[in-house]
Formats: sequence, structure tokens, C-alpha cells
Amino acid sequence: MIGKDLLDEECQRFKREYQAHFLNGETKPKNIGEPFLLRNASPKAGILLVHGLMAAPEEVRQWAQLLYSKGYTVYGPRLAGHGTSPIDLSTRHYGEWMESVDRGIDILKTCCKRMVIGGFSTGAGLALYQAIQNPTAFDGVISVSAPLKFKGVSTNFVEILHIWNQVAIQLGMPRLAKKYAQNHPDNPHINYHRCPIHGIVEVKALMRKVYNSLSTLKIPSLIIQGKNDPKVNGQSGKKIFQRINRRHSYYREIDFHLHGIIRGPIAKEVFQEVETFLNTLYPE
Repeated sequence: MIGKDLLDEECQRFKREYQAHFLNGETKPKNIGEPFLLRNASPKAGILLVHGLMAAPEEVRQWAQLLYSKGYTVYGPRLAGHGTSPIDLSTRHYGEWMESVDRGIDILKTCCKRMVIGGFSTGAGLALYQAIQNPTAFDGVISVSAPLKFKGVSTNFVEILHIWNQVAIQLGMPRLAKKYAQNHPDNPHINYHRCPIHGIVEVKALMRKVYNSLSTLKIPSLIIQGKNDPKVNGQSGKKIFQRINRRHSYYREIDFHLHGIIRGPIAKEVFQEVETFLNTLYPE
């Protein structure tokens, strides 16, 4: 398939799942969840930007538009179970998120010879995983606030709660299951307001896989961490950076009181660090 066919197929996939899982009062407008491609005719490189848990491609659009203005072609994929409903997300596994990213890579390959992968939060974890598994596919990787460790005692027990939910359902007592936790998003027009317990379990499983393989990450990397992030432990970025090959790699902290640092005025600090890193890969 050529790139346009692949992109059309991905958009059609979203439309089918949007219709199948639409929840009145919870599902966001279609433009929030639809994957997007910002294509330059002669790009410096292609950049894949992966959104976070309970979010959608719209989360990375501000970031993508800046990179596009700098001469890059940018694709924002939609992770399975996102842009539709929290019920849809509650049935998904991180392997399906990886497949979503794989399809995004195939789309970028049709229009870019060189590529960087980046992501925010869970999307950063997926970006790191891809860079570890397919190092020759990318010139570099950008990880912003990867959730190596969550803040809050409650997240330490989600696996136990998940098992209890499964037992309750198997025993025919679904009312005793607690399948969702309340989410208070930084971007309520984008994010789900209910977080599937299963989703957190999947993120933690993904990050364990990433952490155990970080020592094999050899390509240039930019690791950014929110210093006062209320959702992700502030040591996550440092621990990731300490385990990778730090030659041609960089660690930066952004001092901010919210998790979301890739939208709004604070994003300028993140984007400046990203631009500096990309200039080391693609000097003028």
C-alpha cells in the first residue's frame, strides 16, 4: 500500500471504532481522536508522536504543528481504545497499542527516509519500546514523562484490584467489581474522565518490559521529566536515563505542577529542548 492508502485505512479504522464504542457524554468529538499527518514536501525527517493513556492524537497536535513549522513531517497515531470510550479502552492490551504505533511507522516510512520517534507519558513508554526493539529504524527517541513509576499509593494495588475484578465477574457478582477510577485530566476536552483499572495494569506491564531492556537502548535519546509531576514519580526520568547508553543522549527536567507539559505555555520549554536535540541529529 502507498502512504495515502495506509493513512486512509487508519482513519477508517478509527471511524468504525468510534461508531461502535460511542458513549453519549463521554466520547469526544471525532477531530480529537482522529490520527493526523502533517506532511512537508521535502522534510528534514519524519517524526512519530505518540499520545498518552486516556488521551488521543489531539494531545500531541501543538507539538506536531511546531515540528511541522520547522520542516519535519509529523504523524500522530491513535492508540487502540483511545478517542472512542473508556469502555473500549478497558478491553485493550499494550500489545494493541504497539500495533497502532507499528502502523504509524509504516505510514511515515512511505514519505520519509529518516525518522525519530517520540511520545508523552504512556506514549513515551511506547516510543522507548520501539527504539529498543527497532534501533535501526530511528535516528533518535524522545521520551517526555514516561510513567516508569506512578505517584500515589493506590496505583501500587491496581494489579490486586484487577484480579479481584476478574474473580467478581467470574463468580457472577459484577457489581462488586471496581473497573474504573475517577480521572481528573489536565485536558478535559481530550482525555477520558474514567480510567480503566485494566489500563493502568497494562501501562505498568509495558513499563516493566521497557525498564528491563533499557540497557540495550543505544540510539541518541532525549529524556524529559516533569519535576513536580503529580501523577508520575519525579525520579522516573532519571532512572530511565541512568540505564541507557548516555552517549549522545540528554536528560532535562521541566519545573511544572501538572502532568501535562506538552500543551499550553509550559510546552514552549519542552519544545525548545526537543528542537535543540533534533538539531544535533539534523544540523543545518
